[in-house]
Amino acid sequence: MAREAQPVIWMNGKFIAFEDAKIHILSHVVHYGSSVFEGIRAYDTPRGTAIFRLDRHMQRLLDSCKIARMVPTYGFDELMEAGKATVRENGGKACYLRPVVYRGFRTLGVNPTGVPVDVAMATLNWGKYLGKDALDKGIAVRVSSWRRAAPDTFPFMAKTGANYMNSQLIKLEAIADGYEEGIALDSFGFLAEGSGENLFLVRGDTVYTPTQANAILPGVTRDCVMVLAREMGLEVREEQLPREMLTIADEAFFTGTAAEITPITTIDRIQVGAGRVGPITKRLQVAFFDIIEGRARDRHGWLFPIAAAGKVQRAAKKAR
Repeated sequence: MAREAQPVIWMNGKFIAFEDAKIHILSHVVHYGSSVFEGIRAYDTPRGTAIFRLDRHMQRLLDSCKIARMVPTYGFDELMEAGKATVRENGGKACYLRPVVYRGFRTLGVNPTGVPVDVAMATLNWGKYLGKDALDKGIAVRVSSWRRAAPDTFPFMAKTGANYMNSQLIKLEAIADGYEEGIALDSFGFLAEGSGENLFLVRGDTVYTPTQANAILPGVTRDCVMVLAREMGLEVREEQLPREMLTIADEAFFTGTAAEITPITTIDRIQVGAGRVGPITKRLQVAFFDIIEGRARDRHGWLFPIAAAGKVQRAAKKAR
Protein backbone atom coordinates (compact mmCIF):
# COMPACT_ATOMS: atom_id res chain seq x y z
CA MET A 1 0.00 0.00 0.00
CA ALA A 2 1.33 3.45 -0.94
CA ARG A 3 2.16 5.66 2.01
CA GLU A 4 -0.43 8.38 2.50
CA ALA A 5 1.94 11.06 3.81
CA GLN A 6 4.58 12.62 1.58
CA PRO A 7 8.30 12.25 2.43
CA VAL A 8 9.16 15.46 4.30
CA ILE A 9 7.49 17.02 7.35
CA TRP A 10 8.06 20.53 8.69
CA MET A 11 8.54 20.46 12.48
CA ASN A 12 9.30 23.57 14.53
CA GLY A 13 11.02 25.35 11.65
CA LYS A 14 12.98 22.41 10.20
CA PHE A 15 12.28 19.81 7.54
CA ILE A 16 12.40 16.27 8.93
CA ALA A 17 12.24 12.99 7.03
CA PHE A 18 8.90 11.20 7.43
CA GLU A 19 10.56 8.39 9.39
CA ASP A 20 12.14 10.82 11.88
CA ALA A 21 9.08 13.01 12.60
CA LYS A 22 8.31 11.74 16.11
CA ILE A 23 7.03 12.96 19.47
CA HIS A 24 7.36 11.45 22.95
CA ILE A 25 4.69 8.97 24.06
CA LEU A 26 4.17 11.07 27.20
CA SER A 27 3.42 14.23 25.21
CA HIS A 28 0.45 16.12 26.58
CA VAL A 29 -1.38 15.88 23.25
CA VAL A 30 -1.33 12.07 23.31
CA HIS A 31 -3.15 11.89 26.64
CA TYR A 32 -5.47 14.90 26.52
CA GLY A 33 -6.06 15.75 22.87
CA SER A 34 -4.43 19.16 23.31
CA SER A 35 -3.97 20.11 19.66
CA VAL A 36 -5.46 22.38 17.03
CA PHE A 37 -5.13 21.73 13.32
CA GLU A 38 -6.20 22.63 9.80
CA GLY A 39 -6.83 20.77 6.56
CA ILE A 40 -5.88 22.67 3.41
CA ARG A 41 -5.90 21.55 -0.22
CA ALA A 42 -3.39 22.55 -2.86
CA TYR A 43 -4.59 22.30 -6.47
CA ASP A 44 -2.61 21.75 -9.66
CA THR A 45 -3.82 24.63 -11.85
CA PRO A 46 -2.76 25.57 -15.39
CA ARG A 47 -0.57 28.30 -13.82
CA GLY A 48 1.04 25.94 -11.32
CA THR A 49 0.16 24.58 -7.92
CA ALA A 50 -1.80 26.91 -5.64
CA ILE A 51 -3.04 26.48 -2.07
CA PHE A 52 -6.74 27.05 -1.47
CA ARG A 53 -7.45 29.94 0.93
CA LEU A 54 -4.20 29.53 2.81
CA ASP A 55 -4.69 32.84 4.59
CA ARG A 56 -8.12 31.97 6.02
CA HIS A 57 -6.92 28.56 7.16
CA MET A 58 -3.84 29.91 8.92
CA GLN A 59 -5.86 32.64 10.60
CA ARG A 60 -8.37 30.04 11.80
CA LEU A 61 -5.46 27.97 13.11
CA LEU A 62 -4.28 30.94 15.16
CA ASP A 63 -7.86 31.66 16.30
CA SER A 64 -8.14 28.04 17.46
CA CYS A 65 -4.86 28.42 19.36
CA LYS A 66 -6.17 31.49 21.12
CA ILE A 67 -9.41 29.77 22.10
CA ALA A 68 -7.47 26.72 23.35
CA ARG A 69 -5.02 28.99 25.24
CA MET A 70 -2.05 27.72 23.26
CA VAL A 71 0.62 30.22 22.22
CA PRO A 72 2.55 28.99 19.16
CA THR A 73 6.10 30.11 18.46
CA TYR A 74 5.22 31.13 14.92
CA GLY A 75 3.05 33.99 13.71
CA PHE A 76 0.76 34.35 10.71
CA ASP A 77 3.42 35.26 8.12
CA GLU A 78 5.75 32.48 9.26
CA LEU A 79 2.96 29.91 9.10
CA MET A 80 1.99 31.08 5.61
CA GLU A 81 5.56 30.65 4.37
CA ALA A 82 5.95 27.30 6.13
CA GLY A 83 2.81 26.01 4.43
CA LYS A 84 4.04 27.00 0.98
CA ALA A 85 7.52 25.62 1.69
CA THR A 86 6.12 22.27 2.86
CA VAL A 87 4.16 21.84 -0.36
CA ARG A 88 7.21 22.82 -2.45
CA GLU A 89 9.56 20.55 -0.51
CA ASN A 90 7.28 17.59 -1.18
CA GLY A 91 7.23 18.09 -4.93
CA GLY A 92 4.94 21.07 -5.36
CA LYS A 93 1.97 19.13 -6.72
CA ALA A 94 -1.68 18.85 -5.72
CA CYS A 95 -1.92 17.60 -2.15
CA TYR A 96 -3.59 17.97 1.23
CA LEU A 97 -1.68 20.13 3.71
CA ARG A 98 -2.07 19.40 7.43
CA PRO A 99 -0.72 21.98 9.92
CA VAL A 100 -1.00 20.98 13.58
CA VAL A 101 -0.14 22.87 16.78
CA TYR A 102 0.15 20.62 19.82
CA ARG A 103 1.35 20.49 23.40
CA GLY A 104 4.49 18.41 23.72
CA PHE A 105 6.29 16.73 26.62
CA ARG A 106 7.15 18.17 30.00
CA THR A 107 4.66 16.93 32.59
CA LEU A 108 1.80 14.47 32.39
CA GLY A 109 -0.69 16.42 34.51
CA VAL A 110 -3.85 17.83 33.01
CA ASN A 111 -2.59 21.36 33.74
CA PRO A 112 -0.73 22.41 30.57
CA THR A 113 1.06 25.39 32.11
CA GLY A 114 4.70 25.34 31.00
CA VAL A 115 4.23 22.50 28.51
CA PRO A 116 5.93 23.41 25.20
CA VAL A 117 3.74 24.21 22.21
CA ASP A 118 5.08 22.60 19.03
CA VAL A 119 4.10 23.10 15.40
CA ALA A 120 4.29 20.69 12.47
CA MET A 121 3.07 20.52 8.87
CA ALA A 122 2.75 17.53 6.58
CA THR A 123 1.35 16.96 3.10
CA LEU A 124 -0.71 13.95 2.13
CA ASN A 125 -1.86 12.24 -1.06
CA TRP A 126 -5.63 12.53 -0.64
CA GLY A 127 -8.20 12.01 -3.36
CA LYS A 128 -11.92 12.60 -2.97
CA TYR A 129 -12.65 12.45 0.76
CA LEU A 130 -16.07 10.79 0.63
CA GLY A 131 -15.36 8.45 -2.28
CA LYS A 132 -14.24 8.80 -5.90
CA ASP A 133 -17.84 9.02 -7.24
CA ALA A 134 -19.23 11.16 -4.43
CA LEU A 135 -19.05 14.50 -6.25
CA ASP A 136 -20.93 13.19 -9.30
CA LYS A 137 -23.38 10.73 -7.75
CA GLY A 138 -23.84 11.94 -4.20
CA ILE A 139 -23.73 10.03 -0.94
CA ALA A 140 -26.04 8.33 1.55
CA VAL A 141 -26.19 9.94 4.99
CA ARG A 142 -27.89 9.27 8.32
CA VAL A 143 -28.78 11.51 11.21
CA SER A 144 -26.40 10.52 13.97
CA SER A 145 -27.40 9.44 17.46
CA TRP A 146 -24.39 11.47 18.64
CA ARG A 147 -25.04 15.19 19.09
CA ARG A 148 -22.63 18.08 19.03
CA ALA A 149 -21.76 19.26 22.53
CA ALA A 150 -23.60 22.07 24.29
CA PRO A 151 -22.16 25.56 23.72
CA ASP A 152 -20.64 25.80 27.19
CA THR A 153 -18.82 22.45 27.04
CA PHE A 154 -16.53 22.32 23.99
CA PRO A 155 -15.41 25.27 21.83
CA PHE A 156 -16.70 24.31 18.40
CA MET A 157 -15.42 27.50 16.80
CA ALA A 158 -11.95 26.01 17.37
CA LYS A 159 -10.68 23.11 15.28
CA THR A 160 -9.25 21.13 18.18
CA GLY A 161 -8.16 17.52 18.27
CA ALA A 162 -10.25 16.92 21.41
CA ASN A 163 -13.45 17.93 19.59
CA TYR A 164 -12.88 15.23 17.01
CA MET A 165 -13.68 12.33 19.32
CA ASN A 166 -17.27 13.40 18.76
CA SER A 167 -16.64 13.41 15.00
CA GLN A 168 -15.07 9.96 15.11
CA LEU A 169 -18.12 8.50 16.83
CA ILE A 170 -20.44 10.11 14.27
CA LYS A 171 -18.36 8.74 11.39
CA LEU A 172 -17.91 5.24 12.83
CA GLU A 173 -21.64 4.90 13.50
CA ALA A 174 -22.51 5.99 9.96
CA ILE A 175 -20.03 3.59 8.34
CA ALA A 176 -21.15 0.68 10.53
CA ASP A 177 -24.74 1.28 9.43
CA GLY A 178 -23.88 1.39 5.72
CA TYR A 179 -23.79 5.16 5.16
CA GLU A 180 -20.94 7.34 3.95
CA GLU A 181 -21.44 10.06 6.57
CA GLY A 182 -23.56 11.26 9.47
CA ILE A 183 -25.32 14.51 10.29
CA ALA A 184 -25.14 15.70 13.88
CA LEU A 185 -27.81 17.72 15.65
CA ASP A 186 -26.80 20.32 18.20
CA SER A 187 -27.62 19.95 21.89
CA PHE A 188 -31.02 21.60 21.33
CA GLY A 189 -32.02 19.30 18.46
CA PHE A 190 -31.35 21.69 15.57
CA LEU A 191 -29.24 20.71 12.56
CA ALA A 192 -25.50 21.19 13.05
CA GLU A 193 -23.06 19.58 10.58
CA GLY A 194 -21.39 16.38 9.43
CA SER A 195 -18.48 14.72 11.20
CA GLY A 196 -16.08 16.99 9.32
CA GLU A 197 -18.24 19.02 6.94
CA ASN A 198 -20.69 21.90 6.96
CA LEU A 199 -24.26 21.25 5.85
CA PHE A 200 -26.37 23.08 3.24
CA LEU A 201 -29.99 22.53 2.19
CA VAL A 202 -31.79 23.94 -0.84
CA ARG A 203 -35.51 24.60 -1.06
CA GLY A 204 -36.73 26.45 -4.12
CA ASP A 205 -34.23 29.22 -4.84
CA THR A 206 -33.12 29.56 -1.23
CA VAL A 207 -29.96 28.03 0.21
CA TYR A 208 -30.02 27.29 3.95
CA THR A 209 -27.20 26.51 6.35
CA PRO A 210 -27.02 26.26 10.17
CA THR A 211 -25.66 29.23 12.10
CA GLN A 212 -22.39 29.39 14.01
CA ALA A 213 -24.49 29.18 17.19
CA ASN A 214 -25.46 25.61 16.19
CA ALA A 215 -22.12 24.12 17.34
CA ILE A 216 -20.51 24.20 13.90
CA LEU A 217 -16.99 24.97 12.79
CA PRO A 218 -17.10 28.16 10.65
CA GLY A 219 -15.95 26.50 7.46
CA VAL A 220 -13.74 28.10 4.84
CA THR A 221 -15.47 26.30 1.95
CA ARG A 222 -18.82 27.13 3.59
CA ASP A 223 -17.91 30.80 3.19
CA CYS A 224 -17.00 30.26 -0.48
CA VAL A 225 -20.34 28.61 -1.21
CA MET A 226 -22.29 31.45 0.38
CA VAL A 227 -20.32 33.97 -1.70
CA LEU A 228 -20.91 32.05 -4.94
CA ALA A 229 -24.60 31.43 -4.22
CA ARG A 230 -25.22 35.13 -3.64
CA GLU A 231 -23.36 35.96 -6.86
CA MET A 232 -25.84 33.66 -8.64
CA GLY A 233 -28.75 35.66 -7.23
CA LEU A 234 -29.77 32.98 -4.74
CA GLU A 235 -30.99 33.86 -1.28
CA VAL A 236 -28.68 32.47 1.41
CA ARG A 237 -30.09 32.10 4.91
CA GLU A 238 -28.13 31.16 8.03
CA GLU A 239 -30.78 29.87 10.44
CA GLN A 240 -31.57 27.42 13.19
CA LEU A 241 -32.90 24.55 11.10
CA PRO A 242 -35.20 21.82 12.47
CA ARG A 243 -34.52 18.20 11.56
CA GLU A 244 -37.65 18.11 9.37
CA MET A 245 -35.90 20.38 6.87
CA LEU A 246 -33.86 17.36 5.81
CA THR A 247 -37.04 15.63 4.68
CA ILE A 248 -38.55 18.49 2.67
CA ALA A 249 -35.35 19.87 1.13
CA ASP A 250 -35.05 19.78 -2.66
CA GLU A 251 -31.27 19.38 -2.43
CA ALA A 252 -28.64 18.83 0.25
CA PHE A 253 -24.86 18.91 0.22
CA PHE A 254 -21.81 18.96 2.43
CA THR A 255 -18.93 21.42 2.14
CA GLY A 256 -15.39 21.29 3.46
CA THR A 257 -11.81 21.57 2.30
CA ALA A 258 -11.58 17.77 2.21
CA ALA A 259 -15.18 17.11 1.07
CA GLU A 260 -15.22 20.14 -1.30
CA ILE A 261 -18.91 20.24 -2.40
CA THR A 262 -20.37 16.76 -1.98
CA PRO A 263 -24.06 16.18 -2.82
CA ILE A 264 -26.30 14.20 -0.45
CA THR A 265 -28.89 12.07 -2.26
CA THR A 266 -30.47 10.12 0.63
CA ILE A 267 -30.84 10.81 4.35
CA ASP A 268 -31.96 7.96 6.63
CA ARG A 269 -32.84 5.99 3.44
CA ILE A 270 -35.23 8.78 2.40
CA GLN A 271 -34.59 10.29 -1.03
CA VAL A 272 -33.54 13.95 -1.09
CA GLY A 273 -35.47 15.74 -3.86
CA ALA A 274 -35.13 13.73 -7.07
CA GLY A 275 -32.49 11.47 -5.52
CA ARG A 276 -29.65 12.82 -7.64
CA VAL A 277 -27.32 15.80 -7.73
CA GLY A 278 -29.58 18.85 -7.84
CA PRO A 279 -29.24 21.76 -10.30
CA ILE A 280 -28.21 24.36 -7.72
CA THR A 281 -25.67 22.01 -6.16
CA LYS A 282 -24.25 21.35 -9.64
CA ARG A 283 -24.03 25.06 -10.47
CA LEU A 284 -22.17 25.70 -7.22
CA GLN A 285 -19.80 22.79 -7.90
CA VAL A 286 -18.97 24.08 -11.38
CA ALA A 287 -18.41 27.66 -10.19
CA PHE A 288 -16.26 26.49 -7.27
CA PHE A 289 -14.06 24.07 -9.21
CA ASP A 290 -13.65 26.48 -12.13
CA ILE A 291 -11.98 28.92 -9.74
CA ILE A 292 -9.89 26.59 -7.61
CA GLU A 293 -8.72 24.48 -10.56
CA GLY A 294 -7.72 27.58 -12.51
CA ARG A 295 -10.28 27.58 -15.33
CA ALA A 296 -11.90 30.84 -14.20
CA ARG A 297 -10.41 34.07 -12.88
CA ASP A 298 -9.67 33.98 -9.17
CA ARG A 299 -11.74 37.10 -8.55
CA HIS A 300 -11.87 36.57 -4.77
CA GLY A 301 -8.17 35.87 -4.16
CA TRP A 302 -8.76 32.31 -2.97
CA LEU A 303 -5.61 30.77 -4.50
CA PHE A 304 -2.06 31.19 -3.19
CA PRO A 305 0.49 30.11 -5.83
CA ILE A 306 3.50 28.03 -4.88
CA ALA A 307 6.58 29.58 -6.45
CA ALA A 308 9.56 27.35 -7.12
CA ALA A 309 12.30 27.61 -4.50
CA GLY A 310 14.60 29.31 -6.99
CA LYS A 311 12.00 31.97 -7.72
CA VAL A 312 11.52 32.58 -4.01
CA GLN A 313 15.25 33.02 -3.48
CA ARG A 314 15.57 35.39 -6.45
CA ALA A 315 12.62 37.45 -5.22
CA ALA A 316 14.20 37.68 -1.77
CA LYS A 317 17.53 38.89 -3.25
CA LYS A 318 15.71 41.45 -5.40
CA ALA A 319 13.82 42.75 -2.35
CA ARG A 320 17.09 43.26 -0.45
